[in-house]
Amino acid sequence: MWLSALQMSSQPDVDKNLAEIDRILTKHAIKTDKDEAHLVVLPECCLFFGGRDQQQLQLAELLCDMSPGSMQSALAALATKHQCYLLAGSIPTHSVEPGAESGAKAKRFSASSLLFSPSGELIADYQKLHLFDVNVDDNTKSYQESLYTQPGGKVTCVDIDGITIGLAICYDLRFPELFRAMRQQGAQVICLPSAFTQVTGEAHWQPLLQARAIENQVYMVAAAQQGVHANGRETYGHAMVVDPWGDCRVIDSETQLSGLVSIRYDQQLIKRVRASIPVNDHNRFTLHFN
Repeated sequence: MWLSALQMSSQPDVDKNLAEIDRILTKHAIKTDKDEAHLVVLPECCLFFGGRDQQQLQLAELLCDMSPGSMQSALAALATKHQCYLLAGSIPTHSVEPGAESGAKAKRFSASSLLFSPSGELIADYQKLHLFDVNVDDNTKSYQESLYTQPGGKVTCVDIDGITIGLAICYDLRFPELFRAMRQQGAQVICLPSAFTQVTGEAHWQPLLQARAIENQVYMVAAAQQGVHANGRETYGHAMVVDPWGDCRVIDSETQLSGLVSIRYDQQLIKRVRASIPVNDHNRFTLHFN
């Protein structure tokens, strides 16, 4: 299996972002062996970024196999066109608030990662667990993601061709317990769509990704937003894939605004790393999901 992380600078325009994803996948097409799978991870907020959070709420679609929204249908079509497993970093989906009355108008949306198969089938979903309510010394200053985003309530792992894939989003990276939980569910690859700020990305992006890969002896496939966006927000880029030993393959965001970084999954590398340093067997702590 090939593992690819996509980097782009999304706009507050769904159609333009869909066209840009299609262009990048066409330009950087991976030539796989016959019947070899290809997993492509898109950044957080891949189809709408740089606008107001309230606009995300207005765009939110029902997450339902029987009635997929237009964004979900378009992403499914891209997965089919490029014959890959396509993880849409996150799109807004309708959220049910705890205690809300049936039929009540949604006040917040869920940031949902949606995984589509090469046949266009939605095979897994994950809602962002940890919300970015922080202060950063940049143009935006204060981030209050929880105003319009409802946190998720589940850990998601899915099997692709015998390889267990775990799903997380951006700020989740700072919570190692989530990654340990996915490792205990058998994860060999963990996907991290992101939109890290320029300030936090420059300081923490690569060290945190390497730490999660090394701690859990997994591949980290980290897609990224990059550049200055329509609302003035600055994102760091540097999409990368990190292997279980901590070695990285990274897009140079100083010279490349968009693109795809790829590596071939190596089951033997995971086996060697886990056999030589069996941290999962040595771990003396048990996790309980709250």
